[in-house]
Amino acid sequence: MKGEVVLASGLWMPAAATLFIAGQLARAGFATRRFAYSGRHPFDVNVERLTTFMQENYDGRAAHFVGHSLGGVLIYEMLERHREIAAGRIVLLGAPVRGCRAGRRLGSSAIGRWMLGGCAMRWEPRDAVWRRPEALGVIAGTVPLGLGRALGALPGENDGVVCVEETSLEGMADRALVRTAHSTLALSARVARLIERFLGAGRFS
Repeated sequence: MKGEVVLASGLWMPAAATLFIAGQLARAGFATRRFAYSGRHPFDVNVERLTTFMQENYDGRAAHFVGHSLGGVLIYEMLERHREIAAGRIVLLGAPVRGCRAGRRLGSSAIGRWMLGGCAMRWEPRDAVWRRPEALGVIAGTVPLGLGRALGALPGENDGVVCVEETSLEGMADRALVRTAHSTLALSARVARLIERFLGAGRFS
């Protein structure tokens, strides 16, 4: 076995949304486990639920992490806040760690705030710095097709929901841009191959 991988899906998506990536990683020799959460719960509550999940299931053992969208933001925040949690390598897929313009637009209406649930405040602009020694890689989509586009044009390269610049962290080990939309990042064979490569080597290339 090459290692264990914890997978976290995006907002509004069940844990099963990471099944394709899990299957690809399993065929490559990794053991996978999915973290389930509800976007209706406050963001900080989900960060602590992920922390508890790691403590109860890994007991100090290191695991790799792969997170799509909000799932990636949860992983980033958990590892930043809890340096005692052991980690291998980390890959974030379309994760708006620097805030999300589309999320802020959606949250400007009452129905949008209801849809965003407990994570609405996390989409305000912010700095994102990776301070841990483990290698962290970012994969961002560049096909502008998704709910965010329905709320107005997004600046620069984007995946229809998240702008590429919103996924960038100071201190990341590598970044890959992929011709896919936000919702299909977790269903892309190209993305799965990049994840496998990064978990093995700490680089996409």
